[in-house]
Amino acid sequence: MRVESVLRLGVKELWGLARDPMMMILIVYAFTLSVYTASRASPDTLNNAPIAIVDEDQSPISSRVITAFYPPYFAVPELISASQMDNRMDAGLDTFAVDIPPNFQRDLLAGRSPSIQLNIDATRMSQAFTGGGYVQSIVSGQVNEFVDHSRSSKPPSIDLALRARFNPDLDKGWFGAINNVISSVTMLSIILAGAALIREREHGTIEHLLVMPVTPTEIMLSKIWSMGAVVVAAAFFSIVVVVQLLLKVPIEGSIALFMLATVLDVIATTCLGIFLATIAGSMPQFGMLLMLVLLPLQMLSGGMTPRESMPEIIQTIMLAAPNTHFVILAQSVLFRGAGIGVVWPQLLVLALIAAIFFIASLHRFRQFLR
Repeated sequence: MRVESVLRLGVKELWGLARDPMMMILIVYAFTLSVYTASRASPDTLNNAPIAIVDEDQSPISSRVITAFYPPYFAVPELISASQMDNRMDAGLDTFAVDIPPNFQRDLLAGRSPSIQLNIDATRMSQAFTGGGYVQSIVSGQVNEFVDHSRSSKPPSIDLALRARFNPDLDKGWFGAINNVISSVTMLSIILAGAALIREREHGTIEHLLVMPVTPTEIMLSKIWSMGAVVVAAAFFSIVVVVQLLLKVPIEGSIALFMLATVLDVIATTCLGIFLATIAGSMPQFGMLLMLVLLPLQMLSGGMTPRESMPEIIQTIMLAAPNTHFVILAQSVLFRGAGIGVVWPQLLVLALIAAIFFIASLHRFRQFLR
């Protein structure tokens, strides 16, 4: 095997990728706009939900209710008038609107049962379902404390001190941005490597390679390093520029350690992409294979839902997937600041899986060339 041949063939692959505008758009989108929207999109759970309050009572109890809503579950309440409430709800500015009626405190102290109106934008179904209970609990707690002139009928037997580690503000945007970068690494490395081989087959250049003094190993290595270099460079740009500088998401661990794991994961997944491309006869068939392979990899690797919530047999099977160990390592490094002393088992397994995938893909690639 000649290193010069591998380098020149890899440069040829990069030129071929540069002349494919759709692939270039996909790369830019996956590591920039997709990461940004994943961080800024409204999560399913209650987080900084917009709430407005109509205070028609202007009393101490209404002030207590207003100041009881604060992040991270609710945004700072907007004080509006009754005439603005419906228009703001129609415009989608508020998910919740609380209307405290006139003489609410007077009726409360007189022993009557006054009502507070709560309007909910039910088009945001998940937040509306969860937030309605939160609003009711907060308002009831403030009213009971005001009436009883104390914060609790009896002191709790245990004082529970809560500490939210790694994300003290409970900002779900942090996890959305980084998890999107992790998933994009796996997705793009499989697509680019497979598309590079399919592109050569469709353009007829694969026959040109067969008459050149190059070996199948050199051809395959050139595709791995060229497409892998694009994904690694894009991932580094996304982490440093988009995540850290633009979105202001703090990175706890070593970026260099994360990039080392990215290289190992990219080697394994580019080999997987080449393997799938040797099975597919055309780009549409390759796309169908991607749906059968990529969706389980993304859904069951632990990037979207915790692996602990899955059946044990699924957890065991997914240990054979490289991105499972990549997700574990990346989350440990980027979220919790873990060092190499903690994540070396994942690095070792990633290297082993990459070697196995390379051998299997090379065997299949040689059969494909014959």
